[in-house]
Amino acid sequence: MNLGIIKRDSCVFILIDIQEKFLPVIYDIQGVIDNANRLVQSASILNIPLLVTEQYPKGLGRTVNEIKLDNDQEIIEKISFDCFGCDEFVNKIDQINRPSLVIFGIEAHVCVLKTTLSALSRSYEVHLIADAVSSRTQRNRDIAIERMRQSGAFIASTEMILFQLMDKAGTDEFKAISKLVK
Repeated sequence: MNLGIIKRDSCVFILIDIQEKFLPVIYDIQGVIDNANRLVQSASILNIPLLVTEQYPKGLGRTVNEIKLDNDQEIIEKISFDCFGCDEFVNKIDQINRPSLVIFGIEAHVCVLKTTLSALSRSYEVHLIADAVSSRTQRNRDIAIERMRQSGAFIASTEMILFQLMDKAGTDEFKAISKLVK
C-alpha cells in the first residue's frame, strides 16, 4: 500500500497558472496566493525543483506579481490545459526525473485536474495541496479535489506537506519554514 510518504529528494513542486486575469474571479484567491508563496519559498529553502506554468499568457496575463518567484525562475508557457500536453513541460519533468509531484495552482477543475490525472496515469505519485488550489467557484474547487482524491492523489495542506518534507526540528531549514507558516 502506498502511504504517500514524500521525501524532498524525490519530489518536484509544480505551480500551475496563477495568472493576472484570474485574480478577480477565483474563489479565495488570496489564500491560494499566500500558500503558493509559502510553497515557492520552501522549495528554495529545501532545494526542491519548482516548475511554473502559464496558460495562454497573451490572453490570461502573466504569473501574478504577488507570487514571489526568483528572478531566474523559468516559466513554461502552454496552451494545453494538461501540463503534460506541453512538450517543454514534459521535457523538464523528464530531466528532473523524480517520482513525486506536489501540485498547486488554478483552476482546480481544469488545468490542475487534467495535469493530476495525466501524472497519475504516468505513475507519478501526486500530492495535491488543497489550500493552494482553487476555481471560480468553491463548488468546482471542492468537486475537483474529491475527483483527484478518487483517482489516487494524496490531498494535503501547505503546512502538512512542508512538515512531511522535513525530518526534525532545530535545523536552519526547520526554523525558516516555521517562520513561513506562522
